[in-house]
Amino acid sequence: MAKPIMAKATAVWLVDNTTITFRQIADFVGMHELEVQGIADGDVATGVKGFDPLTNNQLTQEEIDAAQANPRHKMKLKFYAAAQGEEKRRGPRYTPLSKRQDRPASILWLVKFHPELSDGQISKLVGTTKPTIQAIRERTHWNISNIQPIDPVALGLCKQTELDLIVQKAAAKRAADGEVMNDDERRKLVSTEQSLGMPAEPKIPTAIEGLETFTLGNVLDDDDEDDTSDIHDAESFFKQPEASDDKDGDEDEDGDKADKEGNEGQGDTDDDQPRV
Repeated sequence: MAKPIMAKATAVWLVDNTTITFRQIADFVGMHELEVQGIADGDVATGVKGFDPLTNNQLTQEEIDAAQANPRHKMKLKFYAAAQGEEKRRGPRYTPLSKRQDRPASILWLVKFHPELSDGQISKLVGTTKPTIQAIRERTHWNISNIQPIDPVALGLCKQTELDLIVQKAAAKRAADGEVMNDDERRKLVSTEQSLGMPAEPKIPTAIEGLETFTLGNVLDDDDEDDTSDIHDAESFFKQPEASDDKDGDEDEDGDKADKEGNEGQGDTDDDQPRV
């Protein structure tokens, strides 16, 4: 059932000017019965001025009289022919002030990675206007040199499911028109659930440069196995080489000869000295 405009103010007027029960007023304005009782006690809607439903073509006097006579009677809005068929205006979604400065970056991302989306779809998705989208498409935006493409989901301007849905609709419309998509465009149509279910691909370290081949395993090639023969441990670099037995024998003989010659020389000096 349709509800009156300014429901709380209408409830205040009905409480102050009629003897209708709290339940009847609550059913008519779409509020809880205890909330209407709080209005009567002065605990709720303090300072709210009553809104007359009679002068504003929302109720008739006959409807109010019937409700006062029968506590089980449910009041209905007055039929207003001018309001029939009137729907809520549909436009761009509301964007908080703190995120409005991020909309150009999200528009540039959508234009760059999803060119199949129309201006109307982008406008409804991130809450912007068509002139802004057109200016970014044609790169005539006043701040286009400083705009960097950023995913609108990361910025919080829309949900991932909403983005997937609108991209799939655009792809279906494009397929119906007979246009063929390339491989890159098909990869963009993968939904979040499908992408999360895919196995993780091995990643090559980005810090490695100048290598023509790279393997993720520990398998060594034949050339690598040959190169390992030249690898020495730390002890081999600092260990002194052992002397050979022949060299040691020669050194011992030279030492004996030197001692013998020294003893003979000492004996000669003793003979030359006069005896007392």
